[in-house]
Amino acid sequence: MKKQDFIKEVSAKAGLSQDAVTKSLNTMIDVITAQLKKGGEVNVTGFGAFKVSQRAARNGVNPKTRQKITIKAMKSPVFRAGKTLKEAVR
Repeated sequence: MKKQDFIKEVSAKAGLSQDAVTKSLNTMIDVITAQLKKGGEVNVTGFGAFKVSQRAARNGVNPKTRQKITIKAMKSPVFRAGKTLKEAVR
């Protein structure tokens, strides 16, 4: 499902305009992104948690040249599904 399809479905189920749902979704994404940039986390009870994971530097291989390279340490966003979501999917 693409973002626009998601917006249409939420709009229909909630009885809201697509414009209102789009603004809400975009604002939600902006708030989560800003919180993760600060190093925080966002917990949505029953749905899951958005966190930042620190990945350590590691060695790798360039697939074109087979040359060994060092991949820098980085931060990566992570989503962990909550118990309610996991049970619903199972």
